[in-house]
Amino acid sequence: MKNKRIKRVGILTGGGDCPGLNAVIRGVAKPAHDNGLSVLGIQDGFEGLVTGKAIELYNKDVSGILAQGGSILGSSNKGDPFHWPEQFDDEVKIVDRSEKALRNYEAWDLDALIAIGGDGTMHISKKLSDMGMNIVGVPKTIDNDLDATDQTFGHDSAVYVVTMALDRLHTTASTHHRVMVIEVMGRYAGWIALHGGLAGGADIILIPEIPFDWEVVYDKVMQRHMRGKRFSIVCVAEGAKPLDGEMVVRAKDIKRTDPIQLGGVAEVVAENITRNTGLETRYTILGHLQRGGSPTPYDRILSTKFGTYAINLAMKKKFGRMVALKGNEISSVKIEDAIAKQKLVKPTDQAVQAAVAVGVSFGTEKL
Repeated sequence: MKNKRIKRVGILTGGGDCPGLNAVIRGVAKPAHDNGLSVLGIQDGFEGLVTGKAIELYNKDVSGILAQGGSILGSSNKGDPFHWPEQFDDEVKIVDRSEKALRNYEAWDLDALIAIGGDGTMHISKKLSDMGMNIVGVPKTIDNDLDATDQTFGHDSAVYVVTMALDRLHTTASTHHRVMVIEVMGRYAGWIALHGGLAGGADIILIPEIPFDWEVVYDKVMQRHMRGKRFSIVCVAEGAKPLDGEMVVRAKDIKRTDPIQLGGVAEVVAENITRNTGLETRYTILGHLQRGGSPTPYDRILSTKFGTYAINLAMKKKFGRMVALKGNEISSVKIEDAIAKQKLVKPTDQAVQAAVAVGVSFGTEKL
């Protein structure tokens, strides 16, 4: 392998979908084809790697997909080869199917695999790399919670959706003099709520990293009401929780590596505000709207840079690495370093401090 030229690469998109996936696929495939490589598109993420679902990708397949949302290859957040759900009679059991994934990798005669995904995808990639697969990772998550890169593609597009939603909620909130609560994604990280709330002019932003005090939230909306500002906007991350409280869990799915499905905190916040202030309150859960649609120009550019850098790493046989944005330039880090810790919002972050400076409350007296 040391002196063997890379001739064939596989590519997959793992985890939840987001705008920019197709732009990365295009960024990988076009340079690969230009350098005489064949490209195999593995369908439905790691699920396809286990079940053997894949298609050849030709130049025509990746033409015109730069602005297209979703993934032409499909994706899955239940396809972890090391945590594989299998039906046994009337019971679902979790088994290890990583050897089957390795056999398919070898049967397809792949010299390298480009794995596009978030934290979960990179953890799986590290394990498969340890088994002998030549993997290059590309960081994708709207949550922006990978510490090794300044930003992941998909985040900017999700923040844009949140911002547009908040702009619209402002008009109906001001007209009907209501408190409007909007719930956004992010799991255990508050970046979408922070950036979307700041861009959309939210009055209160509640995030997982800063547990909130109910009384501070009530005081904020009441103060605005008494000063003649007869509406308030609350942007709450799905993982936000009150002091001495717990996150709101919508469901648990053992088929997923992380079985917890968050959701429903906006309803809890809205009900508590109404009950304790008497103010009319409504809530909106954006949900998967944040994952859909075309990528923003920023994400199209970032995705293209990520994809082209990833295939260059593969051609140079620099495996076990993940591409990363540092400042304005793309570089790479070891996958094991990329997953060493999660990137979470700190009270000292400039965006938090800027929000506080313009009067935004994070539901706490002090930061």
